[in-house]
Amino acid sequence: MSGVPGANPLRDAQDRRLPRIAGPSGLVIFGVTGDLSRKKLMPAVYDLANRGLLPPGFSLIGFARRDWEDEDFAQVVHDAVKEHSRTPFREEVWQQLSQGMRFVQGNFDDDDAFETLRSTIEELDKAQGTGGNFAFYLSVPPKFFPKVVQQLKKHGLADQQEGSWRRAVIEKPFGHDLGSAQELNQLVHDVFPPNEVFRIDHYLGKETVQNILALRFANTMWEPIWNRSYVDHVQITMAEDIGIGGRAGYYDGIGAARDVIQNHLLQLLALTAMEEPGSFHPKALVAEKLKVLTAVELPEDLGSHTVRGQYTHAWQGGQEVPGYLEEDGIDPKSKTDTFAAIKLTINNRRWAGVPFYLRTGKRLGRRVTEIAVVFKRAPYLPFESGATEELGGNALVIRVQPDEGVTVRFGSKVPGTSMEVRDVTMDFAYGESFTESSPEAYERLILDVLLGDANLFPRHQEVELSWNILDPIEEYWDKHGKPARYAAGTWGPAEADDMLARDGRSWRRP
Repeated sequence: MSGVPGANPLRDAQDRRLPRIAGPSGLVIFGVTGDLSRKKLMPAVYDLANRGLLPPGFSLIGFARRDWEDEDFAQVVHDAVKEHSRTPFREEVWQQLSQGMRFVQGNFDDDDAFETLRSTIEELDKAQGTGGNFAFYLSVPPKFFPKVVQQLKKHGLADQQEGSWRRAVIEKPFGHDLGSAQELNQLVHDVFPPNEVFRIDHYLGKETVQNILALRFANTMWEPIWNRSYVDHVQITMAEDIGIGGRAGYYDGIGAARDVIQNHLLQLLALTAMEEPGSFHPKALVAEKLKVLTAVELPEDLGSHTVRGQYTHAWQGGQEVPGYLEEDGIDPKSKTDTFAAIKLTINNRRWAGVPFYLRTGKRLGRRVTEIAVVFKRAPYLPFESGATEELGGNALVIRVQPDEGVTVRFGSKVPGTSMEVRDVTMDFAYGESFTESSPEAYERLILDVLLGDANLFPRHQEVELSWNILDPIEEYWDKHGKPARYAAGTWGPAEADDMLARDGRSWRRP
C-alpha cells in the first residue's frame, strides 16, 4: 500500500497500460483564430479530453483580436473540433470541456486585454481548480513573440507561485539566423526559466520519429552495423507536393532551408546519428543530440555540395500549377529557395567519412518524409558478372509520413534455375501492426507541455547549433547566383542529381 495521501492503493506504478494524465492545468492560446489553432491545437485538446488524458477542470482560454463572446468562441472550437478531431465527437466530453472555455479580445499591445486575461485566469483557477498552472501557447507570427512575452511579464502572468507553474510554448521558426535566435532565446528566458520554455517542432511529436530511438536502441541487430564500417551514406528527405498556398508573406525571404532543414531535418539527423543516451531523461537525450550537432561539418566547396531551386509553371497531378515567381504576393525577382539539398558530414569516430544528404522541397513528386540508411555493397560477390546487375545497396528506410513504417531492402535470389539476385523489400507498416491508431503529434506535445516533460522539444542550444550549420550556406547562396529551376511535380533540379552523381551516388525515389 502506498503511504501517499490520496494515492490509489490498487495502482501499480509499473503498469504501462495506465496513461500519463495531466494534473490541474489550463492552456492559453494566443492567435486562436489562426489556421494552426483551428486545425491542430483545438482538435488536439478535444482528442486528449476524449481519451481521458486531461484533468476534469481543464481550462482553455483563447486570445485574439476578434470581437467574440465566450459562447461564440465555444462555437468556433466546437466547429473546429467536429471537422478536424481524430477521435469521435462525444457530447458529454464536449460539455465538460466547454465549461472551462473563455475568450479574451484585444491586441498584443493592449494592457487592458492582458489585465482581463489575468482576471480570467484567476476566475478559472477558482471555478475549475487549475491550481495556478497555465501554459501560454504563442500561435502567432514570430514578429509578435517579443511583445506577447513582454506583456506576460509586465502583467505578472509569467510569475510562478509556490507549487504551481507557468510555461511558454513557441512555434517555429525560432529566429531566421543565429543572431536572431540568440536574441529571441534571451528575451524569452528573461521571462520564463529555460526549463519552462517549450519549443515545438511537431516532427518530434510523430510516433515514427520516436520510433527511430526504439529501432536503434531496443534491438541488437542494427547497432553493430550503424557506423562508418557498414553505412555508405544517409539520405533524409522531406518532400511536399503542394506549393506555398497563402503563405507568401511568411515564406518569401525564409525559404525551404530555413523553414525545414534548420529544424526538422537536422533534428532527424541528430536522432539518426547520436550515440545511445544513458536514459531517456531530457538532459541525457539533449546531451547526445548536441554532440552530433557540434560535430557536423560543412563541405569545403559549398557550390558543388549544396543546391537550391525554385519550382516553375507545370502540370502536376492533372492540374496546371503556377511557378513560384507567379504565386500571389511573390516578388518576380525573388531568390527564395523552394527546394534545398545539402551534403553534411559528422566528424566523429562513428560517422567519419559518411555523407548525410538532406533535401526538402515544395511541389515535388509526392508528399513524403523518410530517412534512408544505405549500406555499403558486399565486399566480394562470388556470382557471375550479370547475376547481380539489378542489385542495389542494402537499405533501411524509416518512413516518417504519410504511410508510417519501416522498409528493409536486401538482395534475394530470383526463382529459377540460374543464380540471379535482385532487390526485394520487407515492410513494416504501423497501420497493420498496431490496432491503436497513432495520436496526432500535437496531442502528444500538448500533453507533454502540461506534464512538464521536455523530451520531445529542442533546447535553445540545439536551435543555435542548427543555425550555426545553416547560416554559412545561406550566406553563400546570398552572394552566388540564383536558384536552379525545376518543373512542379518533378523531384527537384538536375543540379541536385549532379551533386550526388559527383560522389558516385543517386537520390532514392521515395
